[in-house]
Amino acid sequence: MEFICGEERSQTILLPDSIEEYVSENNSVRVIDAYINKLDLKELGFSSTGLKDTGRPPYDPKDLLKLYMYGYMNRVRSSRRLEKETARNLEVIWLLRKLTPDHKTIARFRHDNGKALKNVFRDFVKLCLHLDLYGRELAAIDGSKFKAVNSRKRNFTKKQIEERISKTTEKIEKYLAELDRNDTAEDGSGGEKTKSEISKIIKNLQGYKEQCQGYVAELERTGENQKSLTDADSRIMVVNNAKMDVCYNVQTAVDAKNKLVVNFEVTNQVNDKNFITPMAVSVKEMLGTETLKVVADAGYESIQDIKAAMSQGLDIHVAGTDFDICVPAEAGEQAEIDSHHNGRCVYIAERNIALCPMGNVLYPVTHAKHKTQGDRGIFYNRKACKQCPCKCTKKADGIFQHNISLSKKDFDKPYNDRDLAVKQIRIKGDPALIKQRMSIVEHPFGTIKQAMDAGYCLTKGLRNVAGEFSLVFLAYNLKRVINILGCKKLIECMT
Repeated sequence: MEFICGEERSQTILLPDSIEEYVSENNSVRVIDAYINKLDLKELGFSSTGLKDTGRPPYDPKDLLKLYMYGYMNRVRSSRRLEKETARNLEVIWLLRKLTPDHKTIARFRHDNGKALKNVFRDFVKLCLHLDLYGRELAAIDGSKFKAVNSRKRNFTKKQIEERISKTTEKIEKYLAELDRNDTAEDGSGGEKTKSEISKIIKNLQGYKEQCQGYVAELERTGENQKSLTDADSRIMVVNNAKMDVCYNVQTAVDAKNKLVVNFEVTNQVNDKNFITPMAVSVKEMLGTETLKVVADAGYESIQDIKAAMSQGLDIHVAGTDFDICVPAEAGEQAEIDSHHNGRCVYIAERNIALCPMGNVLYPVTHAKHKTQGDRGIFYNRKACKQCPCKCTKKADGIFQHNISLSKKDFDKPYNDRDLAVKQIRIKGDPALIKQRMSIVEHPFGTIKQAMDAGYCLTKGLRNVAGEFSLVFLAYNLKRVINILGCKKLIECMT
């Protein structure tokens, strides 16, 4: 019995008459082609959508967008690898009609159209809404770290830079002393290095010291606490297993019905604090719903953020939250306030006061700067705290101080405590929804990082990385919808 044998390489064969015959009716490239052909790229903000009167005509932006969509759906994100695919991949040859743009043209398209790519992502979200693929009842929010184009060796904190300045200064003094020994030596051989070699080393060290001093001045001017040399917008963050790496923090909101991404935001904030309100409000607006349940993990626990989201009509569930807060009430809504055991204070920005869980007003007292927390206002009420029965307020002087992250400008605004009615509410996450959270929002991250090989950035800068992840999440959503509806039905829905 012989093995299965292939054809002889020298055998003449008859290829199909057209490229069309190489691509089946259920191939995903047909979906990419149909969807992008219906887009108005000029309206979406793409550059180079018109023809010039002189010179060589440019590539159609639709063709370059098709190429990127195919690449991101098939683990090919590099512009150089995409260039190779245009000459050897039959699906890409069909999709681009045998066009072969070079890698610089491909890369420039992604670099120049970051904002427009986000608009394409939003357009596909609208299409999914039209197809009733979003449940519009429950959304999960989470952030994940994606490796930036910046090594740890080229990222420094202010303290690390100052240490380098100190060590460089010591080296300069050491070489200056050696230079003096060379000058005083009778035979001119005071050490292993010559006078000119030492002078050159000192000059280089002084240049490096001035460069580091410039970094420190820049950090003080901008208020940042890190300096990245390759990608200035990237920051060192804690990733899996408490390891540190230079990353971007990508915030994502996912609808529970089909695990489709509704919105995302690329940030360089090292933690997830204060992202519930902007993400949840944007999801509510994009889904066009009046009510929405939002679930997040414990990293999002911020009283001010939860309170702000609730004021927008959102039902917020954060893992591990179970406490009382007081908030402003409408006339006649004021309720009796019980003694609390795990209460939190809430800052009322429009009045520039804080409310303790017992309904007492805490006034702005002083403003301070903290090494890690930044600007903060200190609020308390000496008289109310001393009379309060709650043990949580009993410090050495009987005063409960509440620190609010607040700029000096906002802190100095006049406060208003007149005609203030308050009510006490319980903030508690629903255990069932919190248990469901992981299966909703971790699904896209796992698929993107493992199946799509997009766990790291190829571009630099917040704007460009945001454009890159527009392609990532658009490709993810498109793959999900193809799996749900199938290629034929999806194409019919788009035409």
